[in-house]
Amino acid sequence: MATYKKKYKAVGKKQENQIDESEYETAGVLNTLDETASKSEQWIEKNSKPLFTALIAVVVIFLAYLGYNKYVVEPNETEASNELAFPRKYFDEAATAGSGIDSLLTLGLEGADGKYGFLDIAESFSGTEAGNLANYYAGVSYLQMKKYDKAIEFLSKFNSDDEMLGPVSLGAIGDAFADINQPKDALDYYEKAANKKNNEFTTPLYLFKAGQIAMDLKDYSKAESLFSKIKTNFSKSDQGRDIEKYIAAAKYAN
Repeated sequence: MATYKKKYKAVGKKQENQIDESEYETAGVLNTLDETASKSEQWIEKNSKPLFTALIAVVVIFLAYLGYNKYVVEPNETEASNELAFPRKYFDEAATAGSGIDSLLTLGLEGADGKYGFLDIAESFSGTEAGNLANYYAGVSYLQMKKYDKAIEFLSKFNSDDEMLGPVSLGAIGDAFADINQPKDALDYYEKAANKKNNEFTTPLYLFKAGQIAMDLKDYSKAESLFSKIKTNFSKSDQGRDIEKYIAAAKYAN
């Protein structure tokens, strides 16, 4: 009976070669890392003084910023806020006074008894929130006094993302332009006021004012669009109750 010898693959050498190659590759990577680390160490050692100086500079700037906020900005804000209380008293009194409104507003603007008015606060504390608010109060005061150029000047300096003050300040500029018969500028600011913040009070109010100005300018399609926005989005507002007749007026005026 014939017998056959089994043939076996000689794999030992191949595996040994693969292991050797793997070891060489690993050693190569390690050598590369060593070289990179060595170069990094050399670079750091060479530039240690500039790096240390830069680090110190960053720390100094950061500490100076903290110190400036704590010892300059915060006290300045507090002082400006305290100063604002005095003219605010006259501004609030003027809102409910039956007569003598202009004299109260003037006291608010110019101050009295050695106390700052809105104009002083706006100038002396221009970088503070109180200084910013002083521009608003000054602008509204001038608007009530029918000094429209001054009203526009100070209201234009005021900037706020407040839900109410932001739109109202822009709308007040629109009112001033409307009163000096500059309807195109008034329309522009009423639209800005309407778009500044989306809420149930200021948005329909200034859309309506913008629509009325557009009617005066005979831009009836724009007026219809503005009135229609009130119908679609603010039908329950004061302006939305009778808005259908304004839409019809704009539509049939075309």
